[in-house]
Amino acid sequence: MKLLGKLLVLACALASVSASVSAFAADSVLRFGLEAQYPPFESKGPSGDLQGFDVDIGNAVCRAAHLTCKWVETSFDGLIPALQGRKFDAINSAMNATEKRREAIDFTTVIYRVPTQLIARRDSGLLPTPEALKGKRVGVLQASIQENYAKAHWENAGVTVVSYQDQNQVYSDLQTGRLDATLVLAPAGQKGFLSRPDGKDFAFVGQPVRDDKILGSGVAFGIRKGDAALKKQLDAAIAKVQADGTVKTLAQKYFGDIDVSAK
Repeated sequence: MKLLGKLLVLACALASVSASVSAFAADSVLRFGLEAQYPPFESKGPSGDLQGFDVDIGNAVCRAAHLTCKWVETSFDGLIPALQGRKFDAINSAMNATEKRREAIDFTTVIYRVPTQLIARRDSGLLPTPEALKGKRVGVLQASIQENYAKAHWENAGVTVVSYQDQNQVYSDLQTGRLDATLVLAPAGQKGFLSRPDGKDFAFVGQPVRDDKILGSGVAFGIRKGDAALKKQLDAAIAKVQADGTVKTLAQKYFGDIDVSAK
């Protein structure tokens, strides 16, 4: 009986260790949610593999935090609901930390910040002002800060703001004349359109737009409300990849001379 009891105790101990190992293994996986249609931040290569600045940043953060990255794709406007529904653990999709979004989710510390600019035909004479855009059609990505900015600053001045689920469709309609302009994160507009043959007749027009309340303090990972442990873990890893120059090196690779420091 004593031997049987010892065996039962040993079995329970082994089961406990096994459960702990399994729990650790499960906890060591970080599921990032993203929309993979926004180069150079996130997109798919010819072989279908995810690529881009945010993907590389995410992998670097995972290495610094001793985590394994997994990626879950969804539309940009579905990212926050999917995060709240626990489809993944954090949003990593060029999402700016804004006051409005902070009502629904929390954010890590800011990782980088990039300007928002208007793209139009080179000879259009357009500028990112309500006066210049009156009577024009401006395409924006649905649920983006660019959509919020355009509606807040331009829509009441007679500008038609057209929202799309896919930024690539915005570029297509801009080229065919269905749109007069689009408001985008500058690196995305450069890489995703202006640097391509279809964008040769277009350019950034005017200066970057500014409104910190709407456009936010910079890009960060979105996490669920109250997820303090994950925030602490990711903040520490973000600090590492900023301090060791990883963010700056990757920014130069994808954006050239555009300053993305988290000022």
